[in-house]
Amino acid sequence: MAEVDPHIQEEHFDVLTRTGQKTGTSKPRGDVHRDGDYHRAVHVWIFAESTQELLIQKRADFKDSFAGLWDISSAGHISAGDSSLISARRELEEELGIILPKDAFEMIFVFLQECVINDGKFINNEFNDVYLVTTLDPIPLEAFTLQETEVSAVKYIFYEEYKSLLAKEDPEYVPYDVNGQYGQLFDIIARRYKENTTARSLSLQKQLQHYAPVTLNPELTGLTDADKEALVILVKAATILDEIFHLQVWYSNPALRDWLKEHAGASQMDKLKWMYYLINKSPWSCLDENEAFLTTADSAVKLLPEATKPVTGWKGLEYRAAFPMLKPPGANFYPPDMDKTEFEFWKSSLTVDQQEDATGFFNVIKRHSESSLDSTLNGNTVGSKNHSVGSTPDLYTVPFSQEYNTFLTKAAELLHKAGDLTSSPSLKRLLHSKGDAFLSNDYYDSDIAWMELDSKLDVTIGPYETYEDALFGYKATFEAFIGVRDDKATAQLKLFGDNLQFLEQNLPLDDVYKSKEVISAPIRVIELLYNAGDVKGPQTVAFNLPNDERIVKDRGTSMVMLKNISEAKFKHILLPIADVCITKEQQELVDFESFFTHTICHECCHGIGPHTITLPNGSKSTVRLELQELHSALEEAKADIVGLWALKFLIHKELLPKSLLKSMYVSFLAGCFRSVRFGLEEAHGKGQALQFNWLFKQGAFILNPDETFSVDFDKVEGAVESLSREILTIQAKGDKEAAKLLLQKHCTMTDPLKVALQRLEKVQVPVDIVPRFPVAENILIQNN
Repeated sequence: MAEVDPHIQEEHFDVLTRTGQKTGTSKPRGDVHRDGDYHRAVHVWIFAESTQELLIQKRADFKDSFAGLWDISSAGHISAGDSSLISARRELEEELGIILPKDAFEMIFVFLQECVINDGKFINNEFNDVYLVTTLDPIPLEAFTLQETEVSAVKYIFYEEYKSLLAKEDPEYVPYDVNGQYGQLFDIIARRYKENTTARSLSLQKQLQHYAPVTLNPELTGLTDADKEALVILVKAATILDEIFHLQVWYSNPALRDWLKEHAGASQMDKLKWMYYLINKSPWSCLDENEAFLTTADSAVKLLPEATKPVTGWKGLEYRAAFPMLKPPGANFYPPDMDKTEFEFWKSSLTVDQQEDATGFFNVIKRHSESSLDSTLNGNTVGSKNHSVGSTPDLYTVPFSQEYNTFLTKAAELLHKAGDLTSSPSLKRLLHSKGDAFLSNDYYDSDIAWMELDSKLDVTIGPYETYEDALFGYKATFEAFIGVRDDKATAQLKLFGDNLQFLEQNLPLDDVYKSKEVISAPIRVIELLYNAGDVKGPQTVAFNLPNDERIVKDRGTSMVMLKNISEAKFKHILLPIADVCITKEQQELVDFESFFTHTICHECCHGIGPHTITLPNGSKSTVRLELQELHSALEEAKADIVGLWALKFLIHKELLPKSLLKSMYVSFLAGCFRSVRFGLEEAHGKGQALQFNWLFKQGAFILNPDETFSVDFDKVEGAVESLSREILTIQAKGDKEAAKLLLQKHCTMTDPLKVALQRLEKVQVPVDIVPRFPVAENILIQNN
């Protein structure tokens, strides 16, 4: 940690609360340690895989704390206004002369150090962000450039020996409580490199068994020859969006994917890793609350010859491309060390137009300081010792069209080519406008063209859903769905789109919040023949787009139903669930018509209820902006429960057959167990847990002595209406606190849910499907 030069202004630290939150004030370094203020620092550990050794440094003899003792590979305070990862990279460069990109650093935990030394003159209350850099081999000692004011020597030591020395409180080493928080470092290393391969292999096999393989092979007979030619181009374009999505999830994710694919044939374990990665499209398991099923030890190896000064006969530093064990809530849309407080503070300094960009769907947020460091890594500038950010905000926005320009330029070319080929005027318009949008970053016209699509070859392609942004729910991920329209089924569903305004007027919601101009939602039913991009884990059965509130307000939404996906889920998942979890007397009420009809109504109900709202202070906003990261879960719950209310309403108005009434409630109950198995970290799973627990507490769902469930038809209508009113009112008021309380109270794995899930686990009912697309696969093989 840097010493104070009397000729340079003393370094300032951000003063934190006891829980680690910024207070908004900063103080000089000396005052912070004199007064015992809480502040933040970084610890960086370099670990060599081949020798299982940690690099440690000997602190300079004139340090103001722990002088002359062996300590962390590199460490330093985070200066006021600076960020954690930037500080970690700088400290490593300054103290040891190692220049590494951000994908070398894995944040593993936060350690609170509270101690008093130097006869009470130095009080250290410090939150330490602990990073691990994993190299293949030890870095030659002559490759280091030591900062003499900080470091007098470095050496490698076997991690277990080092742990033993710390446990014995060896006086030559800076003390860390290895039986307390800091023991996590050694536990993480041991778990990664002493794993039981048999147990891990069985675990991956079990996770794979949660997905039922399904082949989707729709007929292409209704397509013109021109559309079949366009289809070939569109499948290729979709694979490019898949590349973008992998990058949106995490910055080292593409390297991990390529590494796993390359090594999939090395062993049975490597094959299992690759197979499960293909389903999740990341190292985090969608069905296990995003728990990591891979670690950085499984990741790609990168060679960086320029990371240190050259050493004769050494090819350079090889490191593992890192990813955190906990899935980052901001994905790769924001700097990895940015928190909500920093974002909100920055946003408050922007103009209205700039704020719209910051919270908009189609931009990422970056750091100026990171760009500067990356330039240093590329040899363009010399690293600066001055850490001060000054008055210039560190965050800035970058449009998707710039961030993903290489990919989007290729995709746009393909869309224009497909647009020239297709025989459908509306598809031609969609593809050309979407190709333009990829490069302009303005998606309004292309989304209107998508809503007006009237083509046998049905295409949804672009950035849409915001589930991956768990920090705010602002940023959209790229996806593609290509299918063949089922004309007969599409014609049958006109009833729902035509009655949206009627449903809006009768919602269980105070009239003041109801919209007077709900536009009917066109509904298209398709047989899916390929999907790509954000289609990881559990497969969607339908979607209602766009999410752009401007279009929702002006034009409404449009809906696409994936009929062959719905049929596969009903056959492979919902029927087996009903056999296990629904009482025998009601099992016959679970049918595909009810399941599919509720799915339709779910998507329709995304288009009604509050979207653009008026806040208590009179200002205009949207539900998404006000509820932020809670929006997705609550919106999914709303669409589900209001969809159930809407079906009952349409049945009572004799617009749907009465035979649906009981079957829709029992099919919905079986569907609760299906969706909750997605996990309570996923928006649909959260929303479903909320609904089940509410209806169970209201007595609408009953747990029987034989551990099966049934519906109380006398209570279910009232329970559905009361929850519909609760959610709609929270959305109408933009009341984030009420949304948080509702989810906290009801979005839990209650005992009745545990009973159902345990029964399903015993008989190994699949949780979801993993589709294969032979038509698209053949296209890709023939065009490679």
